[in-house]
Amino acid sequence: MPTNFTVVPVEARVDGSGDEAAERSEEPGSPESVDPACPTSGDGNPRENSPFINNVEVERESYFEGKNMALFEEEMDSNPMVSSLLNKLANYTNLSQGVVEHEEDEDSRRREIKAPRMGTFIGVYLPCLQNILGVILFLRLTWIVGAAGVLESFLIVAMCCTCTMLTAISMSAIATNGVVPAGGSYYMISRSLGPEFGGAVGLCFYLGTTFAGAMYILGTIEIFLTYISPSAAIFQAESADGEAAALLNNMRVYGSCALALMAVVVFVGVKYVNKLALVFLACVVLSIMAIYAGVIKTAFAPPDIPVCLLGNRTLAKRSFETCAKTQVVSNGTVTTALWRLFCNGSGLSATCDEYFVQNNVTEIQGIPGVASGVFLDNLWSTYSDKGAFVEKKGVSSVPVFEESRPGALPYVLTDIMTYFTMLVGIYFPSVTGIMAGSNRSGDLKDAQKSIPTGTILAIVTTSFIYLSCIVLFGACIEGVVLRDKFGEALQGNLVIGMLAWPSPWVIVIGSFFSTCGAGLQSLTGAPRLLQAIARDGIIPFLQVFGHGKANGEPTWALLLTALICETGILIASLDSVAPILSMFFLMCYMFVNLACAVQTLLRTPNWRPRFKFYHWTLSFLGMSLCLALMFICSWYYALFAMLIAGCIYKYIEYRGAEKEWGDGIRGLSLNAARYALLRVEHGPPHTKNWRPQVLVMLNLDSEQCVKHPRLLSFTSQLKAGKGLTIVGSVLEGTYLDKHVEAQRAEENIRSLMSAEKTKGFCQLVVSSNLRDGASHLIQSAGLGGMKHNTVLMGWPESWKQADNPFSWKNFVDTVRDTTAAHQALLVAKNIDLFPQNQERFSDGNIDVWWIVHDGGMLMLLPFLLRQHKVWRKCRMRIFTVAQVDDNSIQMKKDLQMFLYHLRISAEVEVVEMVENDISAFTYEKTLMMEQRSQMLKQMQLSKNEREREAQLIHDRNTASHTTAAARTQAPPTPDKVQMTWTKEKLIAEKHRNKDTSASGFKDLFSLKPDQSNVRRMHTAVKLNGVVLNKSQDAQLVLLNMPGPPKNRQGDENYMEFLEVLTEGLNRVLLVRGGGREVITIYS
Repeated sequence: MPTNFTVVPVEARVDGSGDEAAERSEEPGSPESVDPACPTSGDGNPRENSPFINNVEVERESYFEGKNMALFEEEMDSNPMVSSLLNKLANYTNLSQGVVEHEEDEDSRRREIKAPRMGTFIGVYLPCLQNILGVILFLRLTWIVGAAGVLESFLIVAMCCTCTMLTAISMSAIATNGVVPAGGSYYMISRSLGPEFGGAVGLCFYLGTTFAGAMYILGTIEIFLTYISPSAAIFQAESADGEAAALLNNMRVYGSCALALMAVVVFVGVKYVNKLALVFLACVVLSIMAIYAGVIKTAFAPPDIPVCLLGNRTLAKRSFETCAKTQVVSNGTVTTALWRLFCNGSGLSATCDEYFVQNNVTEIQGIPGVASGVFLDNLWSTYSDKGAFVEKKGVSSVPVFEESRPGALPYVLTDIMTYFTMLVGIYFPSVTGIMAGSNRSGDLKDAQKSIPTGTILAIVTTSFIYLSCIVLFGACIEGVVLRDKFGEALQGNLVIGMLAWPSPWVIVIGSFFSTCGAGLQSLTGAPRLLQAIARDGIIPFLQVFGHGKANGEPTWALLLTALICETGILIASLDSVAPILSMFFLMCYMFVNLACAVQTLLRTPNWRPRFKFYHWTLSFLGMSLCLALMFICSWYYALFAMLIAGCIYKYIEYRGAEKEWGDGIRGLSLNAARYALLRVEHGPPHTKNWRPQVLVMLNLDSEQCVKHPRLLSFTSQLKAGKGLTIVGSVLEGTYLDKHVEAQRAEENIRSLMSAEKTKGFCQLVVSSNLRDGASHLIQSAGLGGMKHNTVLMGWPESWKQADNPFSWKNFVDTVRDTTAAHQALLVAKNIDLFPQNQERFSDGNIDVWWIVHDGGMLMLLPFLLRQHKVWRKCRMRIFTVAQVDDNSIQMKKDLQMFLYHLRISAEVEVVEMVENDISAFTYEKTLMMEQRSQMLKQMQLSKNEREREAQLIHDRNTASHTTAAARTQAPPTPDKVQMTWTKEKLIAEKHRNKDTSASGFKDLFSLKPDQSNVRRMHTAVKLNGVVLNKSQDAQLVLLNMPGPPKNRQGDENYMEFLEVLTEGLNRVLLVRGGGREVITIYS
């Protein structure tokens, strides 16, 4: 049956108007029920202002008033209403490049005027197209086809395009896994793989983009100096041999000037670069259309482009016009300009080059056309060494053995050695640029839809263009012309330009502007990428590059980019710069694939990409292909790039800021840790693998600060970052009351661990008493096989103080707990005298007093300590104690042999303890100890008795009142005891207590010491004397720690024995084994 009811707020308001609020809430129609200060919607309920955490408390009263969710109102400021949260998320907008996290800068974004959002075609497809098609297509693709042949060129392009396609699939999956903020590829990789990988790959991507800028500038200058204005060269070659060097010097000068000019343009106004982008793209598209038009034209009307051959060697047609040795002029035979190049005179009787004499000059068509059948000739590769002749296959020639130097003759020679892997390195930059769309993610209307579609379409389009160009170049152009890199046989014209229609200048001008534009785009993009990395704060020394002009332009980053770009320009050779940027881009793509594979295999709950056409095998294949291509291109460049990335990774790991981005590598670490923990769960480790996994027990003061920080210093010296370290502490109280103090204490401990370079985990327990808390830590710290096997704690210095009666009880019980748990125990006495991590002992000894064997801990600990810089120069000495009937000489030999087998170098000494009578001092010491113990008990007993007496009187009083109330109208009985204190009674009670205590203290002075205690004290005194004699000046003394008595009555005596045993020593480490062997002589 439906019931109408109203929920009212549980807590009354501070002003006492709770009842009024309740009354108002019972009348839903009353106007008073709505607070006028709150904006209302149609349901009459005030809306929440901010659904996120940490709301302002000012509006709290009006905020909750009239709610029908009063049950949740106490948590409403941390757990917002779902309706308001959804409303907030629906209005979510992108932020600038990974600089600030999602919830910051809300107000500034609201004030921003929204720019018109771009779709898939304008925002992703065209930028990718512009970045992928570029300098290599125009300047090197014909040469690659000529050298590698159509089949191998097809293989090169197919490999590179497959690599970028697989990377694009992985990138699409990452890009569609949630809202992609502006910043694209760097943001995606760093948030998927963590700050270490993110920083390393981000910098690789930055260096790749910067060197790409250098490559584009070099391409621009090459087009200018070779094909547009060769006369503009500053350096002229004196001989044919010096032409290459002169060209490189010209490239350096003009390249540096072009870089300076472009940097100024980018600095002055990046908006002009963006406006010109469409012009540059139009140049690229027109050039490609001109190539296809030229190919179609060759099918029915091939261009007349003659190429001159001498025998089977191609001649550079720069210094002559007529391709013949002689020509008939006015019925007479005269020599040509070609004759004069090969002979020492213009007469027919002049001495000529032998090869010139023996072979004929022929002329062939450079571009015979699609229908000519030249495709079959160009099918196979023609690799050659540096300085080799460009020769036509299938043409006969007469070889000459003794030949003059070919450098001075007009032959077309190869300028570098060609082979398959080198061509892969030169070609790969032409398929980079697939990230251009994702880099603009902040400007896209729907990034999750546009990035995959636009990028994959652009790769399909460009792959088709490249593959079709390879086939068409092989089908249209003569092989010797293809291998002529700078078009020398075509009178210095661009090969691909001669193929194009309507004019070669379409390609020359188009390629010039497109490479120029690509260089500007690189100089615009790279500084912003560096600025984003710097502002993320993961690489401290880069933070200066996060600053810029008032409008956010990255000035310092642009300066660094220009300097790095200049190093690429000083290399000057396009063929040398291309493999460098191939490395950086391949490494970036490899990590994109790795990120996708890791996320897919981990199946993290947040991995839900909208793009469904991905699989971890594709990502893994892409990653493997990237790695293979790196080593195919250049194994030494690959190793160098990996070394740079590795150094950046380790630097960020060591010095970088801690960032938690929910990345896949953390997830991978968790999975690996879980797998490893399950593996080590089975049984204890072998003796060879045993190392102290330490639980450090810290004491805290009233401010939750660590009392003895040197314990952590000692831990880091003992562990040196290896194995497990758990730093534990106990707070007294209940968790509900103490959780804030617990958090503060944990933060203090973590900061101290960081300062002391102690790598480990912090575990803090809040318990009703310190004793139970310590016991819980010893039992439950750690997880699975990763549990501690050793407990390190400080000696309770205040155990003798009357105001701290429980410290020694807790200590002894903790010793018993570790024994029961079969854990080793290390107790550091005078811990505040132990060295800090910055100190260095230049000399001294670590003395080990091996009294009883308890697993070899005493041998292992000094060895581990001496691995650390603090103790490295200390010598290790081992003392053992011989009784009267022991052969001390044989003991020393056996101990030396044992240490030899353990591979531990130490001095050995056997100390003889002569059996003598127990001294009066020992008796006195024991007697004082027992008297003190008895007195403590007496005081405790008398206190307990007084408390019990008071409680008894209170109980009787209560009982009498209850009985009197129960009896109505009954006369009081005369024999009833009146429980009231009179003056006489009080004095009598005091005297009785005095007599009791006085008799107790009389008993104390008539005590005779217990014989077992006397014997123990004798051992402690004797041993202390021997240790003091030998080791008073030692930097550290390690001693066997005797176990506590089985009878708990003698606990305080046990503390006295330990105190006597270590008296007079500076730094002492009491060691108690865990009941198993921890060191072995076997390999």
